[in-house]
Amino acid sequence: MAALRILNVLPVLPVLIVAGVVLGDLVGGAGSTWLPMLAAGPALAATTNGPRGVLYVGLLAGALGAMLGTWDGVPDRELAAVLSALAAVTLASGLASALRGRRERVLDAVRSVAETAQHALLVPVPATVGPFQVAVRYSAAAAEARIGGDLYALIPTPYGVRLIVGDVRGKGLPAVGTAALVLGVFREAAYDEPDLLAVVDRIERSLARNLGPDDFVTAVVAGYPRTGHLEVVNCGHAPPLLVRASGGVVAVEPTHPAPPLGLRALTGHTPDLHVLPFADGDQLLLYTDGVTEARDRGRAFYPLDEGLARHASDEPSRTLDALHEELLDHVGGRLHDDAALLLIRKPTVREVVVPEPSLGGATGCEVPATRPTARSA
Repeated sequence: MAALRILNVLPVLPVLIVAGVVLGDLVGGAGSTWLPMLAAGPALAATTNGPRGVLYVGLLAGALGAMLGTWDGVPDRELAAVLSALAAVTLASGLASALRGRRERVLDAVRSVAETAQHALLVPVPATVGPFQVAVRYSAAAAEARIGGDLYALIPTPYGVRLIVGDVRGKGLPAVGTAALVLGVFREAAYDEPDLLAVVDRIERSLARNLGPDDFVTAVVAGYPRTGHLEVVNCGHAPPLLVRASGGVVAVEPTHPAPPLGLRALTGHTPDLHVLPFADGDQLLLYTDGVTEARDRGRAFYPLDEGLARHASDEPSRTLDALHEELLDHVGGRLHDDAALLLIRKPTVREVVVPEPSLGGATGCEVPATRPTARSA
């Protein structure tokens, strides 16, 4: 049983290297020329295995080295020096393996905390919120990151569904902290304020108290207060893209450009409320500049409006899957900035005939009635 446990711990590649050195010695008969190369086995094991695996490879290499040295007639002092060096490499490799394992455990713990922070900060959005079909795609620029400076939220409130997509200036933990501040204020104000501009004002006042003079947040805040009408407030952010049910993609440009959140005191300009019709089958895409500023090898920007026109469908999740895949292909597989996409769609409503239960009459007739149901166009 002990032998089986040892075999399970032994790493394959380092053992193959040791076997190759032994084979080279047997074929070449060079003796001390090949023996020092046995140290490559435990050194390589340290990169993939724990201290126990390194120790087993070192013991295997030491035993085989002693046998080969005796077989080849290597002088005792020379053989002792080779085996001592092999033992030192094994001990050093075992220590390095233990430190690597400790760093990996710490990194796993940090990733777990980051994952929890992401779920608390960027709450997962369900496929349906209020009257809308919804899909979200978020990618952090750093390969190991879970969260970044982009933010989004979509919540039902007493004043209709409200949503925000924004981009914090800068990166790293300060940007994450600012994003958390914006989302916290938005989620509270969206429930309290009947006016969407008042929600934006609450965020502006909070940022003015907490941000530095050079910090700001670009954002689009939108709301659906009544059927058929969508309100949009743009604070220095990229314009949302409106996809009409009849076809075509239109950028929702602000009538009067406003500064980003946190900079209103420097300019004195206040944002305007843009009200646009939003009928059944219409879609609205909000995004951050990590999408539109993504470049290919030829330094060309990703044409989001053209991509949306190609991939727009009745299922927001399918649309964003196609856009996200095309975006990654455009940049060669890895984004260099945080990127967020949030797409909402108002399903079409059709009148269907639903049979009602029998009224209990002698004839057993059923009375048809129309009942609205939501279906994806």
